[in-house]
Amino acid sequence: MTERVLRSPLALAGAMLLSALLGAGLFALVLSWMPGIAGPAIRGYLLEHPEVLPEAMDRLRAREDARYQQAQQGAQKAVPQHLAQLQKPYASAWAGNPNGDVTVVAFMDYACGYCRASLPGIEELIAKDPGVRVVYREFPVLGPESAVAARLALAAAEQGKFRAFHDALYAAGQPNAQNIAAAAEKAGLDKALATKASQSKPVEAELLSNHKLGEALAMTGTPAWVIGGKLLSGARDYAGLAAAVAEARAAK
Repeated sequence: MTERVLRSPLALAGAMLLSALLGAGLFALVLSWMPGIAGPAIRGYLLEHPEVLPEAMDRLRAREDARYQQAQQGAQKAVPQHLAQLQKPYASAWAGNPNGDVTVVAFMDYACGYCRASLPGIEELIAKDPGVRVVYREFPVLGPESAVAARLALAAAEQGKFRAFHDALYAAGQPNAQNIAAAAEKAGLDKALATKASQSKPVEAELLSNHKLGEALAMTGTPAWVIGGKLLSGARDYAGLAAAVAEARAAK
């Protein structure tokens, strides 16, 4: 019955209108409550009984939260099988103790404000904990300029100047053409070599690999962290990073 009604042009138009008004997720939820009723009829019902909307929103939120939790649980289970790849830096894209007993993997985007906010915590962690190694993974997701910056950062890593470029670009601000060029200059990059390397197959493969890792671990944004086999997300200060490192160390 539902399928036959929704094939009507009028019913379909009503369904599309209601979907736009309420959001596809909420509309689908309400539709599942009222099988066999066309979109216009549902709209009329909701206009007469708006008190059902908060309940529908609560159910939708609960369903989305459950899906998110399932995705996170799946991601946590996937970390061990990718751990060796996660902890292997690209050239010099790492900091701290190269033989550290705990590795902090940081997925970052140069346009990400939360990544920039996490930098002091990383620096303090490296300064205070001689047993930590930080591996930086370029994860440009915020636009084409992020991708340009990430490519040049990997090119800088090949010249042994990753940290110099990384720090200079974050200090300069957003990764626009001017700031990227200024960071490359400050880091002392061989520009011709870096430009060529930024378009090379190894750099392309590294970015593709990082995005595949992000997909496998259900990452939803930056920064994202893998510390001692545990996946974390969002900005972290020194206390948050130090606690995660202590937990990882205790689990060894």
